[in-house]
This record gives sequence, structure tokens and C-alpha cells, in this order.
Amino acid sequence: MPELLRIEEIKQHFSSGKGLFKPGYTVHAVDGVSLSVNKGETLGLVGESGCGKSTLGRTILKLFEPTSGQIFFDGRDITSLSTKEMRSLRQEMQIIFQDPTESLNPRHTIEMILEEPYVIHGVGTPEERRKWVAELLVKVGLPESAASRYPHEFSGGQKQRIGIARAIALKPKLIVCDESVSALDVSVQAQILNLLLSLQKEMDLALVFIAHDLSVVKHISDKVAVMYLGKIVEYGEAEAVYHSPKHPYTKALLSAIPVTHPRFRGKERVILTGDVPSPINPPKGCRFYSRCSKAELHCKSHEPLRQTVDQNQHEVACHLYD
Repeated sequence: MPELLRIEEIKQHFSSGKGLFKPGYTVHAVDGVSLSVNKGETLGLVGESGCGKSTLGRTILKLFEPTSGQIFFDGRDITSLSTKEMRSLRQEMQIIFQDPTESLNPRHTIEMILEEPYVIHGVGTPEERRKWVAELLVKVGLPESAASRYPHEFSGGQKQRIGIARAIALKPKLIVCDESVSALDVSVQAQILNLLLSLQKEMDLALVFIAHDLSVVKHISDKVAVMYLGKIVEYGEAEAVYHSPKHPYTKALLSAIPVTHPRFRGKERVILTGDVPSPINPPKGCRFYSRCSKAELHCKSHEPLRQTVDQNQHEVACHLYD
């Protein structure tokens, strides 16, 4: 499949200005990430809360201007494009937010919410927009009559369907799903995931699926990137990462997935100790050093680089991978 998105050494740092009684500081939210996503492909981006995955997703869409690095979309370098120049590209790059309640204007009807992308980009007449809104609602599994109702009249899962409808309105090529099922019940999660997979197949969508639940990511992803403290520590085909994890952090995350089959209930559980280091002052060497049971002195002072470990472009950033 042809490449749609590529990011190279993206950094996203947030600086706090100096105050009268306190010094300024810089948060290293994303610190040198390189990834690629092909057309029609799903990249799962996983990691603990605070690792920088949501920040990375928004930086990819240039909702945050990157501190450094390059973003290539559909063969075009969009890194230095202005807000005005990005406007036309917004039709091709969309986002589904984590909280469907907060992302929908409570004072607008569903018709007004779903018409908004068309209005902003000057697409269609009022009659055509109403027709397209009805089609969008049916496509995401809601009745056409929902157009006249308000967000508070819907359940969480229904609100997320509306969020998905808004994201696909302009027929984008890429959608960033920012923890888009984490606020939903498990049964509803499955319905939303199946809806996303169906729409992806129908519309040839590329997805960047951000989550902390590895069992959910496994169900939907072609490739998986594991993120820790602003860095990608493991990256590769989903099957390779799940069945042959190399990084100690990936192994710990996978061991935390609840086991449902009796045959696997005796598997070893990896318990991480200690806290995640501060992104204000990240470690100089391996960022996982303070929590790794296999760490050696060399790991503390030398940062590991991502290296390919097998034939399937499976990459890991670890001095001691096995």
C-alpha cells in the first residue's frame, strides 16, 4: 500500500515562562518520534497515560505546531504550512475525540453539528447538506430523525457515532482516533470498533488509533507503536509485537491484559515498580531504566536507538532486548 503519512523526528515541547518566584521549565511531551502510516492502514499507538500519545496525535494534525521535525502527508511536506494553508488539508485529516459529550456543542442540534464541516469549507447548498447529514446518520447506525435532536438526548455510544459521522463528513484520508472508545462500556466499545473497521474498508481510511488498552488495539491495528515518556520503544506489525514482544515495557503492558481462557491463566505477570520519570527532566539514557528489572549501568547513561530485530520491520529501542 502507498504511504499516506510519515513523521520524522517529531518533537513537541511545551515551555512555561519564568515567573517572579519560580523558574521556567520545558515539558518534553514528544521527543523525537518517527513513524509512517500507509493508505487504508491502522496504526495503534499505545502507552500509559501521560506518555505523549495524544499530544503526538494532535501534532500530526498540526493542531499543535511541532517544536522540530517534519510531517509529510500524501507526499507533501506540511510541517511549515500556515493555519490558512492548512485549511484546505483539514478536509483530508480529521480527529475523533475521547469524550463524545465534551466534543459536541450542547446548544446545537445534530443537524447543525454535522452540517458544520460543510459550512466551514463551503461545500454544497443547504438542501444538499441536509441530504448528506441524513446519509451520514444512517451510515453510522442512527435514524434520520436524530438530526433534529440535541446531544443530551443520546447515550455515550450514540454520541460517539455522531462524532464519527462528523469526522467522515468530508471524506478524509486520515482520522486520528484519540482514545475514542475508552469512555464507553465494553459492549459499546465493540460496536464502535466494528463501525470504524466497516467505514475504513468502505472509504479506504487510514487510522491512527490511540489507546491504553492493548486488547482493543490488537483487534483493530495493522501496526503497533508502543510509546513511553515521549519516545517510541517498540514498533512493528501487530502480530509480531503481540506474539513476540522485545521491549520490557511492552512485555509488562501485554501481561496486564486480563486473561479469559483457563489455558493462559498461569502465565507470568510482569509488575512494574516505581513511577514514570518527569517529562520536565527526562533521563539521559534509557527512559525506562528506573523501572526495568533487567537494566544495567550502561542503560543509565546511553540512550538506546531503534533497531530492526527481524524480517518484518519489527523495531525496538533497547540495549538488552531478547
